[in-house]
Amino acid sequence: MPLTLASLVHHSALKLAVLAGEDRLDRPVRWAHVSELADPVPWMDGGELLLITALKIDAEDPEAMRQYVRRLVRAGVVGLGFAVGVNYEQVPEALVDAARDEGLPLLEVPRRTPFIAITKAVSAAIAADQYRAVTAGFEAQRELTRAALGPDGPAALVARLAAHLDGWAALYDASGAVVAAAPEWAARRAARLGADVERLRERPAPATAVVGTDPAEEGADRVELQSLGSGRRARGVLAVGTGAPLGTAERYAVHSAIALLTLTTERSRALQEAEQRLGAALLRMLLAGEPDHARAVAGDLYGSLLDAPFRMIVAEAADAPTDADSVGPEGESEPPVEPLAVLADALETAAGRVAEPLLVVPDGERLVVLAPDGGAVAAACGEHARAIEARRGTKARPRDRSAAAPACDLVIGLSAPAGPIAAAAAFRQAEQALSVARRRGRVLVEHEEVAAGSVLPLLADDAVRAFADGMLRALREHDATGRGDLVASLRAWLSRHGQWDAAAADLGVHRHTLRYRMRRVEEILGRSLDDPDVRMELWLALKATSASGQE
Repeated sequence: MPLTLASLVHHSALKLAVLAGEDRLDRPVRWAHVSELADPVPWMDGGELLLITALKIDAEDPEAMRQYVRRLVRAGVVGLGFAVGVNYEQVPEALVDAARDEGLPLLEVPRRTPFIAITKAVSAAIAADQYRAVTAGFEAQRELTRAALGPDGPAALVARLAAHLDGWAALYDASGAVVAAAPEWAARRAARLGADVERLRERPAPATAVVGTDPAEEGADRVELQSLGSGRRARGVLAVGTGAPLGTAERYAVHSAIALLTLTTERSRALQEAEQRLGAALLRMLLAGEPDHARAVAGDLYGSLLDAPFRMIVAEAADAPTDADSVGPEGESEPPVEPLAVLADALETAAGRVAEPLLVVPDGERLVVLAPDGGAVAAACGEHARAIEARRGTKARPRDRSAAAPACDLVIGLSAPAGPIAAAAAFRQAEQALSVARRRGRVLVEHEEVAAGSVLPLLADDAVRAFADGMLRALREHDATGRGDLVASLRAWLSRHGQWDAAAADLGVHRHTLRYRMRRVEEILGRSLDDPDVRMELWLALKATSASGQE
C-alpha cells in the first residue's frame, strides 16, 4: 500500500492534527519537502507534502493565502503541514479558510515534532512500500516462471499474471489472433483490440502502447499492449487490462511475463529454423523423386503430412515496396512489410490451432508450402488471399488484364491434391498456377481452375494479342478494300475442320467461291493451310482477337 496522508495522521509519534481537507487524506504521498519560499511551485514535482513555518509569507492575509494555496493545488501538492510554535502559535484562520476552500489537506505540526521526523517517516514508508513491491515482484516472477514451464505453458502464465494484476491478460500470436486469455470473459475484451494490436505488430519489437475503452462503457479499463520478440516483426503481443495505472509490483510482474514469453517465442523461432532446414531437405528429396528417403527423414515431425494427400503452395512477393511506401502519414520511416513472412505466420498459426502438420520452406524469393488437402492451412491460404484482394481492390477479371488493380502483395499458386510420389508434378502445377495468377493480376490461382477451364483466358495477354494482330493484319487490310471477306471465310472453314460444303453453307456462298478465298488467304499469308501448325496458329489468332473485342 502506498503511503497516504491518512497514514501520517495515524502515525502515533508525529501527533499531526487535521485542520482542512479531511475527505482527501487518501491521497498518496510521494515525498515530504520543506520550503519557506513564497512561491515554491517551480521546485515541486507533484505528490509532495509541503512543510512550512510561514517564515516568508503573511499567513494572516486572506488574499495572499488564497493565491498561495491555489498555486500549491495546481502544482499537485497533496498536503500542507504547518508547524505551530515557531512563527505562529497556532495556524492562522486565513490559511485554514483558504485550504478548506481549495480542498487542500492542512495538517498542524506540533512544536515537539521536527520536520525531519516527518521526512524520515515518509522516506521509511516509501522504502518499505518499494521493498514490498520488489518482494511481490520476485514472488510473481517465480510463480510466472513455474507456470511457463508447466504443461499449459503460456496459457497458465497469462492466467497467473491476470491474478497478480487483479485485472485481465491476453496473449496474441504472430498473426494477431488471441491464443490465451484470463479470466475467460477477457477473450471478448481482447478481441475488440485487433486494430490496436495490428498497429503495434507493425512496429519493430519491443514496442508498447496504451489504449483505453469507452469511459461510459461498464467495466472500462486501461489496457497496455506489449510486443514480444527481438526481431523486426513482433512474434506476439501481450495485453493487460487494469482499472488503474500499474503499480511497482504489477509492473515487475508484467516485465517478468514479457521476458518469459519472449524467451518462449525466441526458443520457438530457433526450433522453427531447425525444422525449416529439415523441411528443406525433405522437400528436395520429394522433388528428386525419392519418396522413400523422404519418409525416412520425415519421422514423427512430418510423417503424417506424407500419409495423406497434400497440396503444394508456391508464393512470391508481387512487388517490392518503394521508398514512398515506407513513409508514414507524418513523414516518419516505417519498416517495409514482408508479405511472405506474413503469409507464413498466418499459415503456421492456422496449423497450430488444430495441430495440423505443415512444411514451410523459404526458397529464395519464394515460399514453398506442403499442407494437407482440405485442411485448415489450405483454408487459411484462401482467406489470406481474399483479404489481400479486398484490401487492394483486386477483383480479378481474367479477360481484362488492363482493368486489373495495382499488383497485390503476393501471388500464390496452389497445386491439385497429390502424394509423395507425385510431389514433383504438384510443384510444377503450383508454379503453373502461380504464373497464371501473376499474368491475370490475381492473388491466388488453383491448378484445378486452370486445368478444368478453357485455354482461351490464357490468350488475354499482350504478347498473344500482338501476335494475333500481326498474323491477321494482311487479311483485314484486304477485306477493308471490299474485295472479299477472307477473315470470316477463314473462321468458318476452320470451325468446320476444312469441310468445304458445310463451311460454304454457313457463309451462304458456293463452295468454289470458298475455295478461291482460301487460296487467296494462302497467297496473302505465304503459308499453306495444309500445315496443321498453321491452322492451329490461325485459329488461336482468331480466338484471341475475338476475346479482345476486335472481331
